[in-house]
Amino acid sequence: MFIFLAASVAGGYCAGVITDDMNRKITVKAPFARIISLYPGHTENLFSLGLDSEIIGVSPSETYPEKALSKPVFSYHDDLEKLLAARPDLVLVRPMIDRGYARLLAGLEKNGITVVSLQPGNLDEIYRYWQTLGTLTGKEAEAGRLIAGFKESLEVIRQSVRKISPRKKVYFEAIHDRMKTFSPDSMAIFAVETAGGINIATDAEPVRDTNIAAYGKERILSHAFDMDVYLAQSGPMNRVTIDLIRNEPGFSAIKAIQAQQIYLIDEFLVSRPTVRLIEGIRTIVKILYPDL
Repeated sequence: MFIFLAASVAGGYCAGVITDDMNRKITVKAPFARIISLYPGHTENLFSLGLDSEIIGVSPSETYPEKALSKPVFSYHDDLEKLLAARPDLVLVRPMIDRGYARLLAGLEKNGITVVSLQPGNLDEIYRYWQTLGTLTGKEAEAGRLIAGFKESLEVIRQSVRKISPRKKVYFEAIHDRMKTFSPDSMAIFAVETAGGINIATDAEPVRDTNIAAYGKERILSHAFDMDVYLAQSGPMNRVTIDLIRNEPGFSAIKAIQAQQIYLIDEFLVSRPTVRLIEGIRTIVKILYPDL
């Protein structure tokens, strides 16, 4: 995802051109003011930029902030006419929606509605993503402050764990019943490593251009004697309990299981590209190093 800011200024607003993650080029001549967000991560970030009345619709999966729960609900399963009736000027989606519901999005674009597809995968992409949202909504200054505050919080955490030795070795479960973890360059593993942990599954390979990686029980058990902490995301993607992990056949051989070092963390704190990723990292620090 790239941002190209143009030099022209109209009505006090600096126009910009962005290229989204599906290679659409969008000229932003004025801030979009009637936005439907079909991904909770987009919604949360829009609120973080100080938007509210501009958000006229959200996805059925919203959980945060509370204001999002009172917004009209839209879905990519809806008929085109429902979205058109709301008169949005911008619909924000992710590439997976783009690929799965191309006809719906093409219908929106045919009716003059701008569609932007965004899904950052790493920290640098998250910063560009926040800048892009700022360009789309006229909140460039707010996006800059968001990024600066996030970087400052990251540095505080990094300094707090800098001298920790030895560091704990962590397996981070993504989906229990499929024995899947996260890819080494995912936000979730970035959170673990920033919190001072060592990712055990460095050989995990992502599945179908996602941040999820197949691993398998055999490879998990190959780390049985080295694993200090068994961490699992908990939420719609992974409806798991500590007891389910503890009682998994074969897991009794894992050092972390024997030491009862099994922890769950809200998946929305580690899997969405929002400023609450900082909260997720702080939570992992407390899990790994409670005396810090």
